[in-house]
Amino acid sequence: MSVKVSNITKLYGQQKALDDVSFEIGSGQVVGFLGPNGAGKSTMMKIISCYIPQSMGSVTVKGFDTVEDSLEVRKRVGYLPEHNPLYLDMYVREYLSFVAGIHMSGKGIPKRVDEMIEVTGLGPEQHKKIGALSKGYRQRVGLAQAMIHNPDVLILDEPTSGLDPNQLLDIRKLITAIGKEKTVILSTHIMQEVEAICDRVIIINKGQIVADDRTDRLQQLTARESVLEIEFESPASLYGLQGIAGVIRVKEVGKCKYLLFASSETDLRSTLFEYAVQAQLKILTMQRSESSLEEVFHKLTGKSKST
Repeated sequence: MSVKVSNITKLYGQQKALDDVSFEIGSGQVVGFLGPNGAGKSTMMKIISCYIPQSMGSVTVKGFDTVEDSLEVRKRVGYLPEHNPLYLDMYVREYLSFVAGIHMSGKGIPKRVDEMIEVTGLGPEQHKKIGALSKGYRQRVGLAQAMIHNPDVLILDEPTSGLDPNQLLDIRKLITAIGKEKTVILSTHIMQEVEAICDRVIIINKGQIVADDRTDRLQQLTARESVLEIEFESPASLYGLQGIAGVIRVKEVGKCKYLLFASSETDLRSTLFEYAVQAQLKILTMQRSESSLEEVFHKLTGKSKST
């Protein structure tokens, strides 16, 4: 087992940031670690990476305890925190050589730096000072330093923050490739990212785990509902839509576009046509929408975006 978290509690004074949290992650998994702000995600990541100690419980990485064998754990963990700390006055290659020198020694450093520059796409910027880089390229430098010592476990807190769409795709491919051989724990608020690259999701809320399962299984939690997406030519009354027989809730997702939720046995289409005629609304599009991980997240963390 790569990472084993057993009954972890973290106290800040009287506040419980984590409350008896336990889970295990094996090699070859990309795990999405999700939760609203303040749920305890970053605290858990800092404990696994030996950045802060827990108040109670234990964590082992590749069999080494984060408290008793912290140096051995640090050798096996790569960590990219949410706020990427970099030496802005150093050049990209200079900085990566410096970080590699902390973990390695000898002639292998230049080769490893070259490899990281290539896989993270830093080639065109490698001779610039980090302070002169865009936010996206700074994030790439952070990823390179997290991976430069070839760790068994990679912890990424918001790794695609600030990346443009092309860079985002490149980093997603990189994380997916790494996850075939290593353990990757990924924290993000981008649900499409989780659906694209994570094969397992752990959701934490108020310091406690509220879900831990395969991504596709979690999406089935909303299968009890049918979701119909409808777009009108002009705005509709939310109150009127909510009053349609069979509608559980309504969510406005764009100009004149709405999601209508009903039980899985209910077909709203004919009722909606009748409503549109009575309300003198023209329907532009109507289609069933699949349950999303975002809806599961809102349900489990109590953050409903419905109206």
